[in-house]
Amino acid sequence: MSVVQAPAHTRTDTGAVALAVLRLATGVLFLWAFVDKAFGLGYATKPENAWFAGGSPTRGFLSRVDVGPFDTVFRGIAGAWWADVLFMAGLLAIGVALVLGIGLRVAAAAGTVMMLLMWAAEWPPAQHTASGEATMSTNPVVDYHVVYALVLVAVAAAPSATWSLSPWWTKLPLVRANPWLR
Repeated sequence: MSVVQAPAHTRTDTGAVALAVLRLATGVLFLWAFVDKAFGLGYATKPENAWFAGGSPTRGFLSRVDVGPFDTVFRGIAGAWWADVLFMAGLLAIGVALVLGIGLRVAAAAGTVMMLLMWAAEWPPAQHTASGEATMSTNPVVDYHVVYALVLVAVAAAPSATWSLSPWWTKLPLVRANPWLR
């Protein structure tokens, strides 16, 4: 019995489309987080807590951190203006880069740092918080923050021109002179 394989170009095209869909979906995930926190659409952020209504996108999450070796550090920066600006700028820039398919290396690096910090704030290795409550951690090592970081690295390592502005972006003199901006 012989196995019939699709031509290599078909597999390559399918892979490029799959990576483009993954890139776009991840970009929308970051953009949605930015928009909800900025405008308070009522999903994760109530309208009265919106950033543009004077709320803090970091206060709610970071002020409740009570697990792991960095809990006091995270609580200490909760609501700081610079933490809010960096967090929101990161969400927006990473989301835009992914949706447009440009600057993927920088987006992957910044997004991986953001996901590492969020992983550390939730501290999945812990089974209990400082107050003794269950953390509800489902995996002590690989949680959704790690998966998001891996997705960012994958789409940056295998950039595709499929559904992106990458062909235009890579021809810019600034990007040609600084390949890390790809």
